[in-house]
Amino acid sequence: MTKLLAELSLAFAFAGVATAAAAADIVGNPANAPAKIEMCIGCHGIPGYKATFPEVFPVPKIGGQSAKYIEAALKAYQKGDRKHPSMKGIAVSLSDQDIADIAAYYAKQK
Repeated sequence: MTKLLAELSLAFAFAGVATAAAAADIVGNPANAPAKIEMCIGCHGIPGYKATFPEVFPVPKIGGQSAKYIEAALKAYQKGDRKHPSMKGIAVSLSDQDIADIAAYYAKQK
């Protein structure tokens, strides 16, 4: 039983390392983003746009933000750490590669 637990612990440790390594290999490609940003430009692509759900607020400009910031924000919406129903719905539909591509695209904007 002890040997089995040791083997399971080792297997989980390797799985964690493999997952971290795979996440570290993701590189955003802005050329892949145009097919992924249709849902972004409806709000973030309109200068001075104000959303009205769930309350009225100015939609932030994301063009020119750092890729790391955009990635962190989208992942926070996925986890529910940032609260906005529309953004959560969009963020949960994105893969890690989608997020990296979108972040790379908007980071190159002015």
